[in-house]
Amino acid sequence: MRTLEVVVIGAGVGGIALAARLARQGARVTVFEKNEGPGGRCDRWVWEGHRFDTGPTLLLMPEIFAETYAELGERLEDHLALRRVDPTYLVHFEDGTVLQMTADLPTMRDQLEALEPGSFTAFLRYLADGHRFYEVARREFIGRNFRHWWEYFSPARLPLLLQLRALTAHYQDVGRYFRDPRLRAAFTFQDMYLGLSPFEAPATYALLAASEITQGVWFPKGGMYRVVESLTAIAEGHGVRFHYRTPVAAIEVDGDRVTGVRLEGGERVRADLVVANADLPYVYRRLLPPGPEAEAMARLRYTCSAITFYWGLREPLPDLWAHNVFLAGDYRGSFERIFRDLRLPEAPSFYVHAPARLDPEAAPPGGDTVMVLVPTGHLPADGRSPEDLQAMVERARAAVEERLARSLGRPLGPLRKFERVYTPHTWQTRYHLERGAAFGLSHTFAQVGYLRPSNRHPRYRNLYFVGASTHPGTGLPIVLLSARLTAQRIVEEWAAWFAARRHPVPTASATA
Repeated sequence: MRTLEVVVIGAGVGGIALAARLARQGARVTVFEKNEGPGGRCDRWVWEGHRFDTGPTLLLMPEIFAETYAELGERLEDHLALRRVDPTYLVHFEDGTVLQMTADLPTMRDQLEALEPGSFTAFLRYLADGHRFYEVARREFIGRNFRHWWEYFSPARLPLLLQLRALTAHYQDVGRYFRDPRLRAAFTFQDMYLGLSPFEAPATYALLAASEITQGVWFPKGGMYRVVESLTAIAEGHGVRFHYRTPVAAIEVDGDRVTGVRLEGGERVRADLVVANADLPYVYRRLLPPGPEAEAMARLRYTCSAITFYWGLREPLPDLWAHNVFLAGDYRGSFERIFRDLRLPEAPSFYVHAPARLDPEAAPPGGDTVMVLVPTGHLPADGRSPEDLQAMVERARAAVEERLARSLGRPLGPLRKFERVYTPHTWQTRYHLERGAAFGLSHTFAQVGYLRPSNRHPRYRNLYFVGASTHPGTGLPIVLLSARLTAQRIVEEWAAWFAARRHPVPTASATA
């Protein structure tokens, strides 16, 4: 029986998980990655004893991770030592108020009632609605493939879209629960996990805050990169071959099928099917022949970008928790600046991660490791930043240092041993993210479900996609679902293709 030959472009988490799934079913899978190691945006670097996760810094929706490991024949607890993080994070408002987000309901009650009398009951309703949104969305929308429009817009499914309040902006909808603008901000900023403005994101994304409280925020010992290392080891155990520092120059086509890939060094690698884990707009624009799909992709909306600072400090900051969110006083204006003007806000919101609070090995003795993420606009279509890049970095650093000095009561500048900075250009060049959009294509209502780019090419029927910019979307747990859905589609369609031709079905035909 002939073995199915599969090439995967990119060793992001989605590509690794999909490669492991197909290899476990008997396919021969080869992964080509342009960078020096696996992980994609879920990356890591270590310097002078300071360990930084350069991508995701917290683990949400742990049951999706557990399911992934189980479907690969493994147990999550054999690979990841997870610690629940509570409080999940501290939310710092411009007026100096701090809200400790926690699953401890009496503590939440006391804090919320102090900010807005009666808001704790509203908070419980918000959690219940968000949990319901999560269950419905996962079962009916993000957990399944949509091959035809009528599957998504069927009469039976339309009421679900209304139940999820998918046509109402999240910030507007949260007004039915909270009046205080601080609470409205505290329960909508999570949309930035998806690179979205809460003034444009569907109210469905209340599921993010609800999942944090009900399912918890978790952190694996060794950092989030442990997810990458463990999945890569599982994939290699099933025979997947990884080639690093090996960029793919083109996907080769013949008629309506792809025949393999051409590497930058000129070598051609043939395959029965190709799966692209690189950012989808980049694949259409740079790896495939010109076509209407690339033009359509250019007209889609993109998520924001980010300026990220990685700081090694000489001393610890004991008043800084593991996850900290500092919200701008002009909440709406800051998002307009990012998403309308594609610029850095004058007084930006930002996120600070201090991993040594959860894993002391993330920093050397006596020191501290700090990552600061400042959302900013993505690059315009022509690739030219609307403001001087260096000036923008300096302005972001100054705004962060001023706000942290106020909050912590001491300046950070003298404590800094070294700094590394990621800018929109870094996301664009290191990870091939179109326009430096750090989270890929946007997740507005018009770009989710069946309306999101499909995980198979419309013309080249043996070219599939996995990752943030295809269905079902971005975020580490959702990308793991993407790997499952794309693997399922490959298995189903290839079994049908061979059955129609009465060929023996190659191995990789069992359920993925």
